[in-house]
Amino acid sequence: MARARSDSPLLFEIVEKPDFSFEMKAMADGLWPVAGMDEAGRGPLAGPVVAAAVVLDPANIPEGLDDSKRLSHLQREALFLRIIGSALGVSMASISAEGIDNSNILKASLEAMRRALVGLPVKPKLALADGRDVPPGLPCDGRALIKGDQRSQSIAAASIVAKVMRDRMMCGCGGHHERYGFEVHMGYATARHRTAIEAHGPVARLHRVSFAPFRLGGAEVIEEEGLAGLD
Repeated sequence: MARARSDSPLLFEIVEKPDFSFEMKAMADGLWPVAGMDEAGRGPLAGPVVAAAVVLDPANIPEGLDDSKRLSHLQREALFLRIIGSALGVSMASISAEGIDNSNILKASLEAMRRALVGLPVKPKLALADGRDVPPGLPCDGRALIKGDQRSQSIAAASIVAKVMRDRMMCGCGGHHERYGFEVHMGYATARHRTAIEAHGPVARLHRVSFAPFRLGGAEVIEEEGLAGLD
């Protein structure tokens, strides 16, 4: 007889924390160095998608690595410095809003991860990518891990680096385009951001005009002086 499934809630939520087991298994199989890859910024209406690749030092892994979305701003900033100071290799790459519009966000995210991996100062033999897809064109073996930033410390480190760097880029955009508040919402579709778009229109090369509401609403793109997009 099949066992009945309980509808009672768990007393404690089980939170999975990333570890180094995938990397250790790869090392045992002769696949070292191992790089973790992740991106930040797939969902926003504005700004680049930013990817990072990180090769951690097995003897000096920063404590507290986790999915960047489960960390506070201050925790991410502190871990960012520890990762930069201790990792065997860190690399970042971005695809601008224009690049996203000219392809699509999935292709742009995977290409940013590929570029980040190629830019590492060490040559990995295995790349662990967060998500369902392995970026095409990698110079080494690749493996996709669903919720990888909650399972692999290397991917978690990459998620932190990508998130911190993208937030810093968007803060810079906020200083240049003060009416939009990019330094607050980082380009996501908040009420404040949507209100600013309705009032002032999208900014050329910064807003992703292939995304709704631009594509559906046919909003006129506003050209402004200075650097609007990030390659």
